[in-house]
Amino acid sequence: MIHDLKSKKILVTGGAGFVGSFVVEKLLEGGVAREDIFIPRSADLDLRKWGNCQRAVKGQDIVIHLAANVGGIGYNQYKPGELFYDNLSMGIHLMEAARQTGVEKFVSIGSICSYPKFAPVPFKEENLWKGYPEETNAAYGLAKLMALVQSQAYRQQYGFHAIHLLMVNLYGPRDKFNLASGHVIPSLIRKIYQAKRAGKNFIEAWGTGKATREFLYVEDAAEGIVLATEYYDKPDPVNLGSGMEISIQDLVVTIARLMDFHGEIRWDTAKPDGQPRRRLDVSRAEKEFGFRPETTLEEGLKRTIQWWGTEGRKIYGQ
Repeated sequence: MIHDLKSKKILVTGGAGFVGSFVVEKLLEGGVAREDIFIPRSADLDLRKWGNCQRAVKGQDIVIHLAANVGGIGYNQYKPGELFYDNLSMGIHLMEAARQTGVEKFVSIGSICSYPKFAPVPFKEENLWKGYPEETNAAYGLAKLMALVQSQAYRQQYGFHAIHLLMVNLYGPRDKFNLASGHVIPSLIRKIYQAKRAGKNFIEAWGTGKATREFLYVEDAAEGIVLATEYYDKPDPVNLGSGMEISIQDLVVTIARLMDFHGEIRWDTAKPDGQPRRRLDVSRAEKEFGFRPETTLEEGLKRTIQWWGTEGRKIYGQ
């Protein structure tokens, strides 16, 4: 089933957030009318509550569920209960409300954190169930994975058109540059900025630097989500990523170089590395709906650093 999005009413949860704001822009560029995109705000509709989910999906043709409680390793360590409850309850309630209301298609956004800690690299979708996730983000990863179970069960019993996309680590402008809860790239950019401003000749980074990660630029991710919304309609989950892999040590060195920071990098090995390696097999996304990311890591980092320098630091009072 191919969905002509220009003729649809589309609910984008989290549409004012990091990824969601870019998804909305892609929808508008594709010809969807602004008045046909509904972006609920958490202050008005707490999607952990059943009644609010019913109100959110009323009159909608398509739901793209991007709202999430999410953060970096430290945030996952400190708030696993909140992360499990918030993400699980939002997903379960929203999908059930969408099914009951007769929504045509539901796009569920999962996470690379759902993969087993020692999954074979590159991660293939069929390996999702071959082990327990890495402990520091297991609560979040499993809560997101339940949306896949729900979507497959609803498709089997009700013929409900739900798909599940497994998102790799994202970065880019409008990300959360909060040192306590942010992901690795925005946290490093802010740390280096603050070190330079304070005249410090070092920064501290978590772990050993040996762990590897894959990163996808947020605009590419938004493009992939919209393509899947239009063209993908199967029960199998799909990885969305860049297919690249870089060690955290090399990432820190690259960001430092791009920000012209020449100080020492001190590794706090008392802090966790998280999952040892992360790299996705992204062939299914290209085969099924033609997704191929265009932004290199270097170019994406330059754009993210530029945004922090012109917009982000003002938002964060820097």
